[in-house]
Amino acid sequence: MKTKAILILTALTLLVGGKGFAQMDDCGLNLSLFTEPAKAKNYEAALPYYKKLIKECPGYHLATYQYAEKMFKHFIDNGDKDKIQDLIESYNLRLENFPKKTKEGEVLSDIAKLKYENGIGTKQEQFDAFDEAFTKYEEDFTSPKALYAYFSLAVDLYDEGNKDIQEVFDLYDAVTAKIEKEENLLAEKLTGYMDKQDAGTKLSSKEEKYMSAYENNLKAYGQVKGSVNGKLGILADCDNLIPLYEKDFENKKDDVNWLKRAAGRLSAKDCDTPLFFKLVQQLHTLEPSAKSAYYLGQLADQDGDSGKAMEYYNEAADLETEPSEKVKIFRRIADNFRRKGSYGQARTYYRKLLEIKPSDGRSYLHIASMYAKSANSCGTTPFEKRAINWKAAEMADKAARVDASVASSARSAASSYRGRAPSKNDIFSEGMAGKTVTFSCWVGGSVRVPNL
Repeated sequence: MKTKAILILTALTLLVGGKGFAQMDDCGLNLSLFTEPAKAKNYEAALPYYKKLIKECPGYHLATYQYAEKMFKHFIDNGDKDKIQDLIESYNLRLENFPKKTKEGEVLSDIAKLKYENGIGTKQEQFDAFDEAFTKYEEDFTSPKALYAYFSLAVDLYDEGNKDIQEVFDLYDAVTAKIEKEENLLAEKLTGYMDKQDAGTKLSSKEEKYMSAYENNLKAYGQVKGSVNGKLGILADCDNLIPLYEKDFENKKDDVNWLKRAAGRLSAKDCDTPLFFKLVQQLHTLEPSAKSAYYLGQLADQDGDSGKAMEYYNEAADLETEPSEKVKIFRRIADNFRRKGSYGQARTYYRKLLEIKPSDGRSYLHIASMYAKSANSCGTTPFEKRAINWKAAEMADKAARVDASVASSARSAASSYRGRAPSKNDIFSEGMAGKTVTFSCWVGGSVRVPNL
């Protein structure tokens, strides 16, 4: 270590000159003696100088805490749990000394996650740590693992009798909304690059790197969303929801917010119960709205009156201002048209949905399926009819890339569609390699035939 220090001092002397070096303060020297071995991941050698820095120069340079985080995570990952408190201290020192260069919510969620992963404190204390970070700094609370831990602890506390079930439901709504918000932001960026590729533009290496990062992050959020739903489990099944809301109906029937939440959960689970009708009718009486119109549409659907249902759904879409609720309405309308075989109208509403929620892979998959089912009406020759499958595969590819929850089935669907498209022999015998097939049916657009 002594030799290493001499080399660093020599380098600094050459860099700043004798006079400048003589004027260099101890903080700058200790920072260099810390960061040089830290960059080389020689953390044992770096640690003593970190301790000197936080004791003598805690506000000297942000790099102290950036490298400290990597250092302590290395020690912890290698089994040195004593360094957990050192890492927490480092987070707090960074927040104290560099508040303008530190996202407080991110730091608080990192500390909460560290305590959760290492069993520090009670479950209630761990939950409270996440809750402070999320309620105060939701914008900075973006870690998929932290979001899952936060919700998981709430369910555990409910199971232990320390949290009300309605609190769990409310938190589920908040966490799910946060996940979907982050997914949409990522998917919007990702689809921009995909559209460039589809237009034949070659992406730069930087853009490809961004694309890969967006896809990986979308995958992480998709996995966490599935885990959150799995953790909620049977708590949100109709067998639990119906008696819960039946018990509270008389006392809560004049509470519009309660009616909205109760009707919303029964609607989401398609619970078959007269209670749903009572809730909707009461809600519509107290506060006619997009939601009550939507639920009345559901009831009309259940009665087999699809025409009336569509009237209510369109009314709901016109009245609704909340994006996530508008997505539900557009999905209902699109699904209704798709089931009736009105594919062009269905696509219109799936596209409306995707404008709001670009990470919705299911919509892309439905569009892909409708394309493939339209083969016989989208071409005059067998080659043209089968070429629609390339268009379907493009949609399935998009589904896989923007939505991790459907990625596996989407990739399988894309492979299946390509298997139905013209083969290499077909392309050769028809002389179509590299040419464009245009579709004059409802699908519209065109596809470029692969080169041989």
